[in-house]
Amino acid sequence: MRIVALDTETTGLELSEGHRLIEIGCVEIINRRLTGQTFHSLLNPEREVDAAAFEVHGIDREQLEDQPRFADIEAAFLAFVGGAEVIAHNADFDVGFIDMELSGTPTAVDRLASVCEITDTLQMARAKHPGQRNSIDSLCKRYEIDLGAREKHGALVDAQLLAQVYLAMTGGQINLLIGEENRIEERVRRAPSAATAARPPLPSLPPSEAELAAHEALLRKLDQAADPGCLWLQLEPESSTR
Repeated sequence: MRIVALDTETTGLELSEGHRLIEIGCVEIINRRLTGQTFHSLLNPEREVDAAAFEVHGIDREQLEDQPRFADIEAAFLAFVGGAEVIAHNADFDVGFIDMELSGTPTAVDRLASVCEITDTLQMARAKHPGQRNSIDSLCKRYEIDLGAREKHGALVDAQLLAQVYLAMTGGQINLLIGEENRIEERVRRAPSAATAARPPLPSLPPSEAELAAHEALLRKLDQAADPGCLWLQLEPESSTR
């Protein structure tokens, strides 16, 4: 099962005002494990970035002048998301901007939904936590996901947070990167614990004659009290208690 967590940043909120994508970030999940594979690109929107949008993501037009246009990265982006279940928080927003960019290129693909399945994690969160705040930040706090590494919103970092939120929201445990759990197990197997390495061999202390006699007496009492008798005496020869 391949899932791609997706997030975008834009020059502003409204498509109707001609706003454009400036960043796409994607994070791959396979069989509920973060694989470490990502897709990320800044984009030249060929227009100014609204001041309100800049306050959110901190990316201005000057930073984007030398970045590729959407058409330059379209094929690589579609190859990454193709055939996957793409999850996005408030998917209508991200998918709307991506569809707008796709429609402006000469390729046959003009809708993201034509190459992948799309799931809105905001709708999932609202169904699971009705009447509560369900932003990515709120969900991270609810599921105790660390937000410390993020100073501002960014498509890749938010996609990584979304991937963790999705795994926590749908399964309760966030799995390690594929292969990392195997490496941990190998290190544990190869490295004996300090207690084991420092411990001398355990001494062998045979029972005394008095202890053996007490043990046999107990078995005889159990044999008389139990039905159908003491199994130890039935399975072992009488001399084994000596």
